[in-house]
This record gives sequence, structure tokens and C-alpha cells, in this order.
Amino acid sequence: MDMKRRRDMQIAYIADQSVMEEMAKCRKILQKLNFADRSDFDGISETVKELLGKSENAWINPPFYCDYGSHIEVGKNFYVNYNCTILDVAKVKIGDNCQMAPNVAIYTAGHPIHPDTRNSGFEYGKEVTIGDNVWLGGNTVVCPGVHIGNNVVIGSGSVVTKDIPDWSIAAGNPCRVIRRITETDRRKLFHEEEIDEEAWEMICAQNK
Repeated sequence: MDMKRRRDMQIAYIADQSVMEEMAKCRKILQKLNFADRSDFDGISETVKELLGKSENAWINPPFYCDYGSHIEVGKNFYVNYNCTILDVAKVKIGDNCQMAPNVAIYTAGHPIHPDTRNSGFEYGKEVTIGDNVWLGGNTVVCPGVHIGNNVVIGSGSVVTKDIPDWSIAAGNPCRVIRRITETDRRKLFHEEEIDEEAWEMICAQNK
């Protein structure tokens, strides 16, 4: 079985020449993205489409790093802030209206624990899935094989090693659910501060 097929089956594989050639194509696109004129919003948008393929209203603030790009599937209104990394050895599936703060890292890649096995060059990738309406706070790390549900907020600096259920606020290292998001959170802005009346009227008009 060839190594690309082994990789895509999420079993042990070695990054051979065929795998490296696929990664090289991504590097060329990343070179264009990361050295683009930061005021050229249209140009950056086109490069993001080239990197991620089919995407509606996706935006990435460079610099951004990934292995393949083609293994990342994003929904509508995907937003990535500065200096984020997605190691997409396996698929990374991200839903609609998701936001990644600066320095977020999503890792599907991993290596064997025992040094003799690890030094063989074999590695693996395990798929990460993220639902709709998810906000990953700055410096969050999402580990291989994790599923994050819909309508979730992950606090800054978290290391997500296990699945997170829908409608959760979760944080910490390792990341744990702190509480559920409820109707009482609808108008909150920051801690107990509420959104001002003018902004709230605009939000309500958008949701009609």
C-alpha cells in the first residue's frame, strides 16, 4: 500500500517522496499568502480560496501555516487571526461561523510514544472536527482525534485533548467544560457587561 493511502486511512505512514511533493504544492501557496501585501484584501482572499478550495467568505490573517491545505474543510464565514497553524495530516473539518484567535494550533499529526518506534520515521494523523459557531481563544491547542461540538467557546491558552460537547464554555490544560451556554448569555458582551442598546437593536434586526 502506498504511503499517501496509508496516511489517508489514518494508519502509520512515512512521509515519502510522493507525500513531500504534495506538501510542496501547499508551501508555494503559503509563500504567496504569507508574503502578500497585508493591505491587498482581494489578493489575500483569492489566495485563501486557492489554499482551501471551496469556501464561502473565508478569511485568514497571515502568517498562516499548514501541511496540505486540501485536507482542511471549512464552512461559511471562517475567520482565522494571525499566526495560526493547522497540521492537516488527517482531515480537519470546520463548520460555519467559526473563529480562531491568534496563535491557535490544530494538530492532527502524531508520533509513536516509544523512541525506537518513533525513530523509524512512521507517524500518523487523526481527524479533528469542529462544529458550527465555535470560537477558539488565543493560544488554544487542539490535539489529534478531538471533536468539538456546535456553539462552543474554548478559553485562551487551552489544550483540548478530549471531545467537547455542544453549547459549552471550556478552558484549561487539559481543557474541561466550565459551564453550558444558556439564554442568559445572549446579550452578554464581556463578563457581566451587556451589549449597549444601539448595538443590540442592530443585532436584533440582523436576526429577523
